[in-house]
Amino acid sequence: MSGPLTDRTIAAGLSAAVAAPSIHNTQPWRFRVRDGGFDVLADHDRGLDVIDPHRRAMYLSLGAAVFNLRLALAAAGHTPLLVPVAGDADQVARVELGQRRMPAPGTRLLAAAIARRRTNRLPYHGALVPAGTVEQLRAAAGGTGAALTALDPVRRDAVLGLTWTADARQRADPAYRREIIAWTGPDGARHDGVPAQAFGPRPAMSAVAVRDFGLSVPHGERQTARFEAAPQLLMLCSDGDDPAAWLRSGQALQRVLLTATVRGVAVQPMTQALELPDLRTVLAGTDGRRWPQMILRIGYSRAAPGSPRRPASACMVPRPWQRRQRAPGAA
Repeated sequence: MSGPLTDRTIAAGLSAAVAAPSIHNTQPWRFRVRDGGFDVLADHDRGLDVIDPHRRAMYLSLGAAVFNLRLALAAAGHTPLLVPVAGDADQVARVELGQRRMPAPGTRLLAAAIARRRTNRLPYHGALVPAGTVEQLRAAAGGTGAALTALDPVRRDAVLGLTWTADARQRADPAYRREIIAWTGPDGARHDGVPAQAFGPRPAMSAVAVRDFGLSVPHGERQTARFEAAPQLLMLCSDGDDPAAWLRSGQALQRVLLTATVRGVAVQPMTQALELPDLRTVLAGTDGRRWPQMILRIGYSRAAPGSPRRPASACMVPRPWQRRQRAPGAA
């Protein structure tokens, strides 16, 4: 071990962790600092029962937070150790400090990108992301049991078709509409969810099925825009499909997103077809060896606005001596 956690190390790790992306910006995580390490726990009260009943997307989000935590510790000169967890149904990971070591330049670059990373729902310019940059994104996903694949035009069009089908089915579901509305807000006063400035415009005659977060906003008050006719898509797949595989995939995904940020590449998840079991099975194919976990649209665009975050203090599980003690006989 490299010694006890300092307040500075704790603050840096948690600040990075809460900046991770999450489905609908639900931020479904809690953190506990104890015994010289960080426990990462799922906050099931922030789950999405309609589009994520099995919590696959929640675990992807938690994996992204775990990766940011590990990356921040590595950038601070520590070796972050993922330790097996047991005994707590809500705990998904534990990160401890290993030996001190000088961070590599690439580690520092990725860590600096945490605060700049954005989900970009804007139209992208016509220029394709070069093959060399796509290869860097593919390499970023490697080593975790996940693989990132660039879709050729035939597979791309098939995925786009399934995405449009899923999008139409979801829009027609009142429960889906209620869930979207519950996690969006036009006034920007809340610290989670997707604010109006991050909705992006509605596509006008576009091949891109952008999820519409503005379902409660009248169409006349929404801007429309022309998106690219042939979007560039990547698919992240895992070699398993259980919570452990989802958590690994979330870490791989965040490494991809931060690498894209460093390279100036805009990224938008397109997950509608992954949220309907029958369509996800079609995307998985028949061999059962690779499970799709994320579909990413990539390209180049102007900077996108960020989404709010709860402060790290609001995501903490209090230490035992910090919990409020009830007086004897209190109700």
